[in-house]
Amino acid sequence: MTSISRRLVLGAALATPSLAFAQNAEIGTAARPLRIGATAGPHSQVLEKVKEIAARDGLVLRVTEFTDYITPNAALAAGDLDANSFQHQPFLDQTVRDRKLPLVAIGKTLVFPMGLYSKRHKAVADIPNGGRIAIPNDPTNGGRALLLLAANGAFKLTPGADFRATVADITENPKRLRIVELEAAQLPRALDEVEAATVNTNYAIPAGLNPVRDAIAIESADSPYANLIAVKQGNENAPWAKRLLAAYQNDEIKTFVRDTFQGAVVPAF
Repeated sequence: MTSISRRLVLGAALATPSLAFAQNAEIGTAARPLRIGATAGPHSQVLEKVKEIAARDGLVLRVTEFTDYITPNAALAAGDLDANSFQHQPFLDQTVRDRKLPLVAIGKTLVFPMGLYSKRHKAVADIPNGGRIAIPNDPTNGGRALLLLAANGAFKLTPGADFRATVADITENPKRLRIVELEAAQLPRALDEVEAATVNTNYAIPAGLNPVRDAIAIESADSPYANLIAVKQGNENAPWAKRLLAAYQNDEIKTFVRDTFQGAVVPAF
């Protein structure tokens, strides 16, 4: 359901007194669950465990899954969600600048190291001249992918390039490698059509790819791309926000992540 259709349904439902009461109830109660969104896969999987921990503290969560990186922030800004958990700080910063959305981070969650995968090659050096490499088409993850490729010798970038790098920053490309920009969720499926693809771990794992085991190149363990929980400005100090963060940044979550993902996902708290 789109944000617009959700609001239409909600508006119609508010005509009933019982639902109006629920909307005025305290966030995080059975009458008004805390609505948190995440991309399908590891982010949602971890949130289901967070939901169990939060319930012990009397905080009721409702987890909604999304299949892209755009809708969760739009839904949060529109008031269809109370929080979301799927993005790193550079992505949030870029979204706030580009879309003028009033969103802020309240705490770190997990690091998902980006990996380069290939069904045809076992090393970056094996990719042939003119080979096509797919990367995410959103600005921050695209730049992140280019940095990973440059760090592994695929080509050279402008000195000082960071996550904002674009293909225009490629300065030396002796193999004339061609960069194909695709929506992040499509990258695992593109592996049959390109020489290699950089895939965010939250999309790699549902596709049966483990960055520790399967990637031919992977970000270092000190990756700066820690994911976070975001809320609408003005809610960062709300009691429910603090309780949500406490339920996430819990030793049980560290153990769950370690046992479930075997090093492919790393707690950032």
